[in-house]
Amino acid sequence: MDTLAAGHLESTHRVQPRSGRRIDGRTGGGIEHPMFLLIPYRTDAPVRQTPRVNYALLAANVALFFAHAIVARGQPSDPMRAYMLLPSEPMPWQFVTYMFLHGDIMHLLGNMLFLWVFGNAVNSKMGDLAYALFYLFAGVAAGIGFLVTGGDRPCLGASGAIAGVTTAYLVLFPHVDVSVFYWLFFIIGRAAIRSLWLIGLKMVLWDNLLAMRWQSSGMTNVAYEAHIAGYLVGFLMTLLLLRVGALPRDHFDLLAIIRRARQRRDFAAMMSDPNARAQSMYGRVARPVDDQGRPLEAPVARPIDPLEQKRDAVVAALASNDIDAAIARYAELTADDPQHVLPQKYQIEIANHLMARQRYPQAAAAYERYIAGYPRALDLHQVQLILGILYARHVPQFERARTFLNECAPHLTNAAQKAQAAQWLDVVTQALGGARPSEA
Repeated sequence: MDTLAAGHLESTHRVQPRSGRRIDGRTGGGIEHPMFLLIPYRTDAPVRQTPRVNYALLAANVALFFAHAIVARGQPSDPMRAYMLLPSEPMPWQFVTYMFLHGDIMHLLGNMLFLWVFGNAVNSKMGDLAYALFYLFAGVAAGIGFLVTGGDRPCLGASGAIAGVTTAYLVLFPHVDVSVFYWLFFIIGRAAIRSLWLIGLKMVLWDNLLAMRWQSSGMTNVAYEAHIAGYLVGFLMTLLLLRVGALPRDHFDLLAIIRRARQRRDFAAMMSDPNARAQSMYGRVARPVDDQGRPLEAPVARPIDPLEQKRDAVVAALASNDIDAAIARYAELTADDPQHVLPQKYQIEIANHLMARQRYPQAAAAYERYIAGYPRALDLHQVQLILGILYARHVPQFERARTFLNECAPHLTNAAQKAQAAQWLDVVTQALGGARPSEA
């Protein structure tokens, strides 16, 4: 069984039968370091909707583990063996049932920790039905991967499916920090690591691909093949869902990062031309030159990114306090790219100006782009309060109003703001035909 000493998923188990019983002794998956612990416990990814399916999966795994323990108690053979994934006689239902069984309490707790840390944000982003189907598909694909790569012993555990969830998290939130506890020799503390590095390098490469190669000569209870199949399927499926528009896009998912990297590469290639460099520095007064610096007669056109032009026009108008022009240019920019986020200072400024001009739907959209683009902003909860009031008073969307007010209320420290949040929560609750629960 994998332990958290390697800082990765508790393994999907291979189970070796002996006299009809499961062997509990197992070697560590991955490369274990007795003096190195790395345990993720929280992420900064926004959870905007209650992750009901993830909660149900957590509850189902825990309930079935204890049910399994009760049923198997005192039995000469494991009665749940028929629900494990048996390479010698695989049955269709086993590709689903195996992922809800666990070898022991540490196996269960390790998997549930990772499902809690990464699954809530993915469930919120995908929605309940899509997430449920995605989770099951990743688990089934992990089981198939285990069989086709030569798995020869019974297999159980949720980590194939959870591997798919973690790489989905990587694709959706590659630059979001994951908070971890670490223990390195005699140093104990907490740190924040980008999910791209924690999941991509530590969990996938180090703990599985390299560990599988280095431990291939010894006996291990870790089904690395199932892990890797889950990682691969989760990664590719999430990329596909983003590419075809089945999942909402933003400027911070992996596809957007790849697109910007391609744009930077193209820009660097363009700027390798001395004419392009001269025009970028001196504009139209620059004279085109050849590779030896000799002037040419014909001007050389330089490609211009229209979105970049419009963004710069918004920033320039705000800097010169030309608010009407800034609002007009911002409307053009968001018409071309609805998810575009300005630099933090200017994004909140344009939202405030739209609010002051009573352009409430546009202001709400601008505030939402701000909190999506800057989820760790110091004024995040104040902006959520503004959005809650906007959706309750000026842009009647009471469900969204309730969501934002519930998110910000526990974090507000200013008494007046807390009172505003409570007042508008009452208004929204009455509009939705319900009653707020009384506070103890």
